[in-house]
Amino acid sequence: MWRSDRPFRILVADDDATSRRLLKYLLEKWRFEVILAEDGLKAWEIMRLQDPPAIAILDWVMPELDGLELSRRIRALDNQHYTYIMMLTSERSGLIDGLRAGVDDYITKPFDAEELQGRLLVAERTLRFQNELIAAKERITQEARHDFLTGLLNRGGIMEVVEREISRSNRSSEQFSVVLADIDHFKRINDTFGHSAGDDVLREVAGRISHSLRVHDSVGRYGGEEFLVVLTGSGSTGALGAAENLRRRVCETPVMIGELERAVTVSLGIATRMQEVSAESLICAADVALYRAKNAGRNCVQVSNVPS
Repeated sequence: MWRSDRPFRILVADDDATSRRLLKYLLEKWRFEVILAEDGLKAWEIMRLQDPPAIAILDWVMPELDGLELSRRIRALDNQHYTYIMMLTSERSGLIDGLRAGVDDYITKPFDAEELQGRLLVAERTLRFQNELIAAKERITQEARHDFLTGLLNRGGIMEVVEREISRSNRSSEQFSVVLADIDHFKRINDTFGHSAGDDVLREVAGRISHSLRVHDSVGRYGGEEFLVVLTGSGSTGALGAAENLRRRVCETPVMIGELERAVTVSLGIATRMQEVSAESLICAADVALYRAKNAGRNCVQVSNVPS
């Protein structure tokens, strides 16, 4: 994967040793990182690595695998980041075939150093623009699945996790549990200290919940002051222990609201998937348990029986 904090890496694939040495000299002079291959098959092995070069300069005629077929294979790879392909050729008669195979640009042998440098500037600009688009897409995807206030998964994001766990559990018959956690008397905090203070409390509680979980568990803001936790591979006993730990982590240290310390607690309801059941039924069962926890005096954990 190309990163903006390091020079572009360039693959030079050419069976002519003199041409390889000259290209290496020029490219390193222009501050590129260079990887050499003396035939098409070795070049193909390099391009299949997890972190392949961003630019490939390929000779058209090579042993084992020619530049045209190598270009087709590179384009068929499922790489997130684009590889800019430049073809070295002594004649331009196959230009259309090369473009159809995925070649971006041509350099005619013997090549002019200044022309090569200019074409590489175009390649750099193209790759930077393409990577900026990928980064923008990743930001949009991140924002679409995460809650802007707490940074946790949003309702849609955490529901995707639940559906994924149900599918996995249907295949493996492994149990998992969900926990609904609700901040006690949250409306009182908003009414007394204002919504800005309420937001601070939400962020603090979200952080405490997140830090109390295992690395393979998930948590999202389900709505308002309510959080949904997915405990992968946890039966009812394990889920009860995890929920109690979560409850303690939230209430053991007061939350600073302005210059005041205030105790904040959560009530929690657990539902464990023990047979095939829908996401809605599972969460509804956790909600019933949460309702019992509220009626039991809050700051406690209740376990629900999941209906078939």
